[in-house]
Amino acid sequence: MRNERPDEQVDGGCEDDQKERQPADLGGDGRWWLSHPSMLRGSTQSFRQTRSMELPPQVLASSRRFEGRVFQVRVDDVRHADGSEQRIDVVEHGASVAIVATPARDEVVLVRQYRHPARSWLWEIPAGAAEPGEAPIDGAKRELREETGYVAGLIRPIGSVWTTPGFCSEVMHFYHADELVAGETAFDDDEQIEVATFTFQAAWRLVADGVADAKTVLALYWLQGGKDEIGSDFGRYVL
Repeated sequence: MRNERPDEQVDGGCEDDQKERQPADLGGDGRWWLSHPSMLRGSTQSFRQTRSMELPPQVLASSRRFEGRVFQVRVDDVRHADGSEQRIDVVEHGASVAIVATPARDEVVLVRQYRHPARSWLWEIPAGAAEPGEAPIDGAKRELREETGYVAGLIRPIGSVWTTPGFCSEVMHFYHADELVAGETAFDDDEQIEVATFTFQAAWRLVADGVADAKTVLALYWLQGGKDEIGSDFGRYVL
């Protein structure tokens, strides 16, 4: 294998939608995770202040500004607990799945495709959007088969992350696929994809060369960290 619509008022069900989209607990016990113990020093007060501001702001108005094939854009006017108001642009994007596929102990399957916003051909772990009504794990199996041809004998969830929460609602669910059986790809008509297997060391070289994306970097860190849940080897801070 080689591999704008006019403004319209929209229903403000933002809070319920956010609850449904919450990523899985990456640590497994509901605690905060920090990437390094040095982050803990002098942090108690800031964490307590954060807890006092946990309630989300009130959404005063919400208007749709754009609807596209992959995502929609809305503008929310919100009021915070202190009375301040803010206008926020939100890219609405459904849940997605990403698959860390390992055909051998020290190998990972990557796909190469053109990413126009980056104006580059990038190597990435297989990924895609979950279809409406499709369970994420089923979406992961489908995307793996369509993009690489592989069928996984074993597949398990390893964590979920907000991709770009500053402006986008997308949650990405990660899965590890093992015991792979090769098969035929099923690319979409508009997809040009190359499939290849890399050793972890070779995949890190792609990162160093600037031709791999962020989810692939996260996958490689996971692979070298013992294949536990994403974030499980980070330092903890218990509130």
